[in-house]
Amino acid sequence: MTFPSTHLLEAVGPLPEGIVAGVWDIEGDPVGVELDEIDVAIFPYMANFSMLQGIGRAKNLKLVQTQTTGYDGVHDLVGPGVSVATAAGVHAASTAELAVGLAIASLRGIGESVRDQAANRWNPTRWPGLADRKVAIVGVGGIGEEIRKRLDPFEVVLSRFGTRARTDEHGEILAVGNLLDHAKDIEVLILIVPHNAGTHHLVDAELLAALPDDAVIVNVARGPVVDTDALVAELKTGRLRCASDVFDPEPLPADHPIWQLPNALIVPHNGGNTEAFLPRMTALLKRQVGSWAQGELGENLVVPPKV
Repeated sequence: MTFPSTHLLEAVGPLPEGIVAGVWDIEGDPVGVELDEIDVAIFPYMANFSMLQGIGRAKNLKLVQTQTTGYDGVHDLVGPGVSVATAAGVHAASTAELAVGLAIASLRGIGESVRDQAANRWNPTRWPGLADRKVAIVGVGGIGEEIRKRLDPFEVVLSRFGTRARTDEHGEILAVGNLLDHAKDIEVLILIVPHNAGTHHLVDAELLAALPDDAVIVNVARGPVVDTDALVAELKTGRLRCASDVFDPEPLPADHPIWQLPNALIVPHNGGNTEAFLPRMTALLKRQVGSWAQGELGENLVVPPKV
């Protein structure tokens, strides 16, 4: 098996008996093992797909481990004979805190205050705030649940949307397919769904138009969950606001129009990138390596998405 860096290999070690590990960043050549010896490869964190094309050189690969929660496109990259495991749970707390932080920052005009500070301008303004806002979380997986827990003390009016309508221990979950029907009552829309055929451009021009004035779109999911052109068009009118950690495309080109919009708060895909990442990722990999040493597939296996 291979780790993407010596640093991560040393953090996880010592390895169980029988595990032979090398270092491979996928782009170059592996160190410590031969390509045909690699059965498990851990991807570098946040590597783009152009950096991962070399994975096909490992002809006996059986499983890849991502260091991200999202895995869109990974099955296509590695092919049908290779299993995929994710880092689900590792980024839940940090992504959830960013989602709530982005909502507060937008609703309290923090971006405007930063610009006022740069201009030495004292500009008291009444902002909406988070308390009493009608907030919708779209996505009720692990991170969605962490967002729900963190919103609880803020006294919001919360609704949640999942793949199907149901009830859990925290109350009603509405169907994502009915999101448009509820849009007029959503003042803060927090997106934390995976990107797939069913969620591509889930937030489109029609949905954006149905949101009430001054609504905030918080995207901590994947960029293509939102139709970027439709979002920019709506933001240009000044009617809505966005606070987003992810974009389509990424990285945002320097000449992209969203950079210039004062009602857009832009974070460069930092959702899981905190000091909590390495110890949590290390703990997961220790468990995974223990399972792999026993011939098991370990945690967080994901099936290929349906076409």
